[in-house]
Amino acid sequence: MSYKGRFNPKNPKKYNGDSNNIIYRSSWEFRVMKYLDENPNIIWWSSEELIIPYKSPVDQRIHRYFPDFVAKTRTRDGKVVTYVLEVKPLKQTQKPTVRKRKTQTYINEMVTYAINQEKWRAADIFCKEHGWQFKVLTEKDLGL
Repeated sequence: MSYKGRFNPKNPKKYNGDSNNIIYRSSWEFRVMKYLDENPNIIWWSSEELIIPYKSPVDQRIHRYFPDFVAKTRTRDGKVVTYVLEVKPLKQTQKPTVRKRKTQTYINEMVTYAINQEKWRAADIFCKEHGWQFKVLTEKDLGL
């Protein structure tokens, strides 16, 4: 399977958006899409349809964050919960280890970490304001 491609849902009516234009950017995102599409407890879902503004720690300007997924679910006890989900490698969720040499790779890792932290802070605030929940899913959560 390709790391990037178009997802064709089996249940297009569950998709909240244009079900003919669902793009996955990793095999992990594909796996989540398949789960959301096929799980009977998912009422509806979308991919990169939600926009959350955040202030970049790099340039101090407002940018737009498109979380990977939004999913409205029915829990085992019958409650309805809406989640905003981001799929990331565990390494990108943890602060990079300080190194003696400040290589370009290290600087890039620090910038990515700082931007992700600000995006996720904005998403968490957005979700709390709407009574939703924000989660970052890593390979551990996906059973990889």
